[in-house]
Amino acid sequence: MGWGAAIQDFDNDGLPDLFFTTGMVYPEVEASDPGAPYKTPSVLFRNLGGGKFEELLDLAGPAMKELHSSRGAAFGDFDNDGDMDVLIMNMNEPPSLFRNDMSGGSHWLKVLLIGVTSNRSAIGAQVIATYGGRRQTQAVLAQSSYLSVNDRRLHFGLGQETVASLEIRWPNGNEEKVADVAADCLVVIREGSGIIRKESFDRSSRSGSRPAKA
Repeated sequence: MGWGAAIQDFDNDGLPDLFFTTGMVYPEVEASDPGAPYKTPSVLFRNLGGGKFEELLDLAGPAMKELHSSRGAAFGDFDNDGDMDVLIMNMNEPPSLFRNDMSGGSHWLKVLLIGVTSNRSAIGAQVIATYGGRRQTQAVLAQSSYLSVNDRRLHFGLGQETVASLEIRWPNGNEEKVADVAADCLVVIREGSGIIRKESFDRSSRSGSRPAKA
């Protein structure tokens, strides 16, 4: 049974992937039906483009094979290294933190919105990122998955593109455009003021590194 889910770009190739947790509801069912185990692994599908996906097993690392009865999943870059990590809540067990240590030359962009006439957290806002002929839309949500909420910084994988143009649709109906934003940083956008801050991330440390202000 599937629970916490997300469409996120885990390899920053510009094609959002699919992830969801699994777990049965009643542990006693397994005793009479071994085909319905209580603890099961999480599932990750990599986006191949053209509407095609492939399930990642060994390539996703040993954490994906761990068996839990999982529920909520929250997604964000907890160690500030430019890729998306996953925090999973498990029934009657400690949570699991799947740290994503992507390598390679793919680029990314993070966007943090601050509302002014809209609500300060910009809940309900949409950001459309255009890069290399592709368009990707993400929304700032109060709840992003089953009983979970994601990092409020929206994350866009850009593949080999080094710039992206942004269109922000604020909750009050206002629209704002920011052209030619450089990749591999976090941009903070205040409603009506454009980019007010940029932060680059230090990938040399993968244990809770903090962003450096530009």
